[in-house]
Amino acid sequence: MKKTAFILTLVLGISTLCSCGGSSSNDGSGEMFDAALYKNPQSLDPQIANDVSSKTVISNMYSGLLALDADGSIINDNAESYEISDDGMTYTFRLNQNNYWFNDLNDDEVPDEGEYFPVTAYDYVFAFQRLFSPETRSELAGNFMCIKNSDRVLKGYSSPENIGVRAENDYTLVFELEYPSADFLKLLTTTPSFPCNEEFFYSTKGRYGLDENSVISNGAFFMRQWFYDPYGSHNILYMKRNKVNSDYDKVYPSYLSFSIESSQEDINNEFISSDLDCISTLEFNGKFSKRKYNYNSYRSITLGLIFNPKDPIYSNENLRKALAYGTDRQSAKSRIDDDVEMASGLIAPAVTLLGRSYRELASDENLSEYDGQKALEFFEKAKGELNREAFEPVKILVCSESVNPDELHILSQQWSDLLGIYIGIEEVTENNFYSRLNSGDYSIALYPVTADYNSGISFLYQFASNQYFSVPDKIKEDIKNLSRIGSALDYVDDFKNVESEILSEYCFIPVFYKNTYMVSKSENKDIIYEPFSQAVIFQYAKNFE
Repeated sequence: MKKTAFILTLVLGISTLCSCGGSSSNDGSGEMFDAALYKNPQSLDPQIANDVSSKTVISNMYSGLLALDADGSIINDNAESYEISDDGMTYTFRLNQNNYWFNDLNDDEVPDEGEYFPVTAYDYVFAFQRLFSPETRSELAGNFMCIKNSDRVLKGYSSPENIGVRAENDYTLVFELEYPSADFLKLLTTTPSFPCNEEFFYSTKGRYGLDENSVISNGAFFMRQWFYDPYGSHNILYMKRNKVNSDYDKVYPSYLSFSIESSQEDINNEFISSDLDCISTLEFNGKFSKRKYNYNSYRSITLGLIFNPKDPIYSNENLRKALAYGTDRQSAKSRIDDDVEMASGLIAPAVTLLGRSYRELASDENLSEYDGQKALEFFEKAKGELNREAFEPVKILVCSESVNPDELHILSQQWSDLLGIYIGIEEVTENNFYSRLNSGDYSIALYPVTADYNSGISFLYQFASNQYFSVPDKIKEDIKNLSRIGSALDYVDDFKNVESEILSEYCFIPVFYKNTYMVSKSENKDIIYEPFSQAVIFQYAKNFE
């Protein structure tokens, strides 16, 4: 018996778990899936939760109007259909009438009538009123500023009831926008847009999403137990199939069991010892056998060089330009492994648009060009401005989980051969990496950029909001204006222009597109991984052991 199953049997006294190690039918259903969460979820309130563990649990416990399939395409979830007005300012959704709020308090095989009730349009209205209420203080509201009156409500100038979301009846929901947004449908696949039942919310007396008794499910699974002791070693979060919703949208697993771990290394070790059915990870080659496991990879991260703006040497723009023009990506291309791909642009290939990779539609080939002669010219200018003929060795600060350092050594050798600068590598833990960045204890760092959700807007917005990039206000405004593009067909040229603007500041020199991985046991199928939120979704997961 798996470790987590054993713990749950002791704690809950559920003897049926002892016999659920295999599928109950030949369609792969009926299994208990074991997974792990990196740290305890901070909150299971969809309108405020922003950490990976919380998003994974929320994505399995709640469902929204729309969802993304395994290929990143938008599909109906609790919406039966929707219409968009000709001017792109009004979205009308017809809700599926078979989606229910459910909390099986008595753990019955057949749910009692009082344990479930329908999800209505009013639950979505209340969710958005909460999202924008100044009292909620949600960091996620900023993604939805295209909704009518959102800015006024968020600033406290207008009541949350005036937000541009209304219910025409129980199953018709209408959104009114301030301006057309081609990204709006993708936003409705993200967790802040999930419904919230007003009566249940107030019944929790301020504890909504903070414990097992203060959550309710309208998704594939409901919460059965959430136990966390920061000083203990057997922390678990246990979920069961939402029976009433499975009747119309089949939920394949019977149970989900999450151990709560304090490090990625502990999670990797659990998986290798067969205690877990799957993991998401930044590291794959050298740790896991491709012959033994199923795996999917997603190039969802762009790794690039950032420079300490207070560093007396590498804050120099001409020196940064010398490094940028001295990066021969074509030469390095054949020498790197498939964990990374040489990057010239900012938006990673896993971002999709019109059902295709954004990078297929907007090639990055001309965004950053190798030119050894220009590199030397900028280098000479830098030496003159800094009044020096040589530079002391420096090290690039690198998070140990982000990339194989051998890949970066290839580029370091290029800079040494061309410019005569020795640039080494200093690997540190993730906590140490961000601590050093925040304290300014670095000259150069290899920084990972990704999106909050599958969106070029979200990707580029990092450069407008992140403290590590010295982007002029004019470019920040251009980035924010991308959210006002009303048609996905207009994305490509506008986005590529803004990418070029950011690159021209040389505050971020892209070098690699990095994979993230979903790795599972070979007998498991259809576990969905969302590489930007990093949520792992089990509704359709099957086991054929």
